[in-house]
Amino acid sequence: MRHPEDQFNAGHIPADLLPPGADPSRIVIVRQAPRSYTGPILLTLTITGGVALVVLMIAVTIHVAAVASLAVLSATGGIGVALKRPTHRSK
Repeated sequence: MRHPEDQFNAGHIPADLLPPGADPSRIVIVRQAPRSYTGPILLTLTITGGVALVVLMIAVTIHVAAVASLAVLSATGGIGVALKRPTHRSK
Protein backbone atom coordinates (compact mmCIF):
# COMPACT_ATOMS: atom_id res chain seq x y z
CA MET A 1 0.00 0.00 0.00
CA ARG A 2 1.40 3.33 -1.03
CA HIS A 3 -0.46 5.75 1.23
CA PRO A 4 -1.25 5.43 4.96
CA GLU A 5 -4.98 5.96 4.38
CA ASP A 6 -5.04 2.96 2.01
CA GLN A 7 -5.03 0.68 5.06
CA PHE A 8 -8.16 2.38 6.39
CA ASN A 9 -9.84 2.25 2.99
CA ALA A 10 -9.16 -1.49 2.79
CA GLY A 11 -10.65 -2.03 6.27
CA HIS A 12 -7.34 -2.84 8.00
CA ILE A 13 -6.59 -1.33 11.39
CA PRO A 14 -2.86 -0.86 12.09
CA ALA A 15 -1.71 -2.56 15.29
CA ASP A 16 -0.22 0.65 16.70
CA LEU A 17 -3.69 2.24 16.80
CA LEU A 18 -5.20 -0.57 18.88
CA PRO A 19 -5.24 -0.12 22.65
CA PRO A 20 -3.61 -2.96 24.59
CA GLY A 21 -5.99 -5.86 25.19
CA ALA A 22 -8.66 -4.58 22.78
CA ASP A 23 -10.52 -6.90 20.45
CA PRO A 24 -9.77 -5.78 16.85
CA SER A 25 -13.18 -6.93 15.65
CA ARG A 26 -14.88 -4.43 17.98
CA ILE A 27 -12.78 -1.41 17.08
CA VAL A 28 -14.35 1.16 14.75
CA ILE A 29 -12.34 4.01 13.31
CA VAL A 30 -14.43 7.00 12.33
CA ARG A 31 -12.95 9.33 9.73
CA GLN A 32 -14.06 12.70 8.45
CA ALA A 33 -15.73 12.75 5.04
CA PRO A 34 -13.72 14.32 2.21
CA ARG A 35 -14.34 18.00 1.69
CA SER A 36 -16.82 19.03 -0.97
CA TYR A 37 -15.90 22.12 -2.99
CA THR A 38 -19.33 22.55 -4.61
CA GLY A 39 -20.59 25.07 -2.05
CA PRO A 40 -17.62 27.46 -2.12
CA ILE A 41 -17.43 27.32 -5.93
CA LEU A 42 -21.14 28.12 -6.32
CA LEU A 43 -20.85 30.92 -3.76
CA THR A 44 -17.91 32.45 -5.64
CA LEU A 45 -19.76 32.25 -8.97
CA THR A 46 -22.88 33.80 -7.44
CA ILE A 47 -20.93 36.69 -5.90
CA THR A 48 -19.02 37.30 -9.14
CA GLY A 49 -22.21 37.25 -11.21
CA GLY A 50 -23.93 39.61 -8.76
CA VAL A 51 -21.06 42.10 -8.84
CA ALA A 52 -20.99 41.99 -12.65
CA LEU A 53 -24.75 42.57 -12.77
CA VAL A 54 -24.53 45.55 -10.40
CA VAL A 55 -21.70 47.12 -12.45
CA LEU A 56 -23.70 46.57 -15.66
CA MET A 57 -26.81 48.17 -14.16
CA ILE A 58 -24.79 51.18 -12.97
CA ALA A 59 -23.32 51.60 -16.45
CA VAL A 60 -26.76 51.39 -18.09
CA THR A 61 -28.19 53.90 -15.60
CA ILE A 62 -25.37 56.38 -16.24
CA HIS A 63 -25.81 55.93 -20.00
CA VAL A 64 -29.56 56.53 -19.86
CA ALA A 65 -29.08 59.59 -17.64
CA ALA A 66 -26.48 61.03 -20.02
CA VAL A 67 -28.69 60.49 -23.08
CA ALA A 68 -31.70 61.98 -21.32
CA SER A 69 -29.77 65.05 -20.18
CA LEU A 70 -28.38 65.56 -23.69
CA ALA A 71 -31.90 65.32 -25.12
CA VAL A 72 -33.25 67.86 -22.62
CA LEU A 73 -30.38 70.27 -23.23
CA SER A 74 -30.68 70.07 -27.00
CA ALA A 75 -34.50 70.47 -26.87
CA THR A 76 -34.25 73.59 -24.71
CA GLY A 77 -31.61 75.14 -26.94
CA GLY A 78 -28.85 74.86 -24.40
CA ILE A 79 -26.71 72.70 -26.61
CA GLY A 80 -26.65 71.93 -30.27
CA VAL A 81 -25.27 68.92 -32.03
CA ALA A 82 -24.45 69.41 -35.67
CA LEU A 83 -23.31 66.67 -37.95
CA LYS A 84 -21.52 67.73 -41.07
CA ARG A 85 -20.94 65.34 -43.88
CA PRO A 86 -17.76 65.81 -45.82
CA THR A 87 -18.44 67.04 -49.31
CA HIS A 88 -16.47 65.69 -52.22
CA ARG A 89 -15.99 68.05 -55.10
CA SER A 90 -15.73 66.46 -58.44
CA LYS A 91 -13.30 68.10 -60.83
